[in-house]
Amino acid sequence: MNGARTLYTIGYQGARLADFIAALQGAGVRMLVDVRFHPFSRRPEFRQGALKEAIEAAGIGYTHLRQLGNPPPSRDAARAGDVETYHRLFQAHLDRAETVAALRQVIALDRAGPVALMCLERDPGDCHRLMVAERAAAMSELRVAHLHPAGPLKDEEPLLL
Repeated sequence: MNGARTLYTIGYQGARLADFIAALQGAGVRMLVDVRFHPFSRRPEFRQGALKEAIEAAGIGYTHLRQLGNPPPSRDAARAGDVETYHRLFQAHLDRAETVAALRQVIALDRAGPVALMCLERDPGDCHRLMVAERAAAMSELRVAHLHPAGPLKDEEPLLL
């Protein structure tokens, strides 16, 4: 896939907002897609309203696509450490018509410039956003890359998958 566009993922766990935004800008991201089921954070700067305001002030668009969030049944399985059930349930969620429509929306948004899918977890392998990105890539000519904000790497919030 020479010349393929890149779909980015990014997690904010342990990152400062300024470093999070700098990572997006450094990759040329034009649209941040929040894929948290509930766009809430214990860190006020990453709650939906404050995050949207800061991201847009940095010249990057923001949208929340709840359909791409990790719904309670698969999230509960992940929290319980049942990785097999978590993956099975989330893959089934990705097959739902409204989820496929949201994936198509991400692909369409990317045509206007690079998109980044965001959630909490620093490591994309610990987060449902990896499965979202992989499914979007399978439906398009996108390749997936992960952004890692610089800054302190401290666990300020539990992994919520």
